[in-house]
Amino acid sequence: MLEPRLPKYDWGMKVKTLIDLYNDGSYPDMPDEGLLVGVGTVGEIVQVGQHTDTNTPIYLIEFNERLVVGCLEEEIQPL
Repeated sequence: MLEPRLPKYDWGMKVKTLIDLYNDGSYPDMPDEGLLVGVGTVGEIVQVGQHTDTNTPIYLIEFNERLVVGCLEEEIQPL
């Protein structure tokens, strides 16, 4: 079993995306592979969880008060 990796970032932090984030099928009302959030978009971490298979932190980030996207640490950067 892998040891859980502690998250670098905390709930409530403002972050920006380092890459474009696309729909992986999690948003059925949006086109598959459609752009959800463009690079440089600012959001706020609203929850920090753990991916159960890899024990890596997953950050739920709210963008524009209408869209919450799960991100990995390498996909975001604190402001």
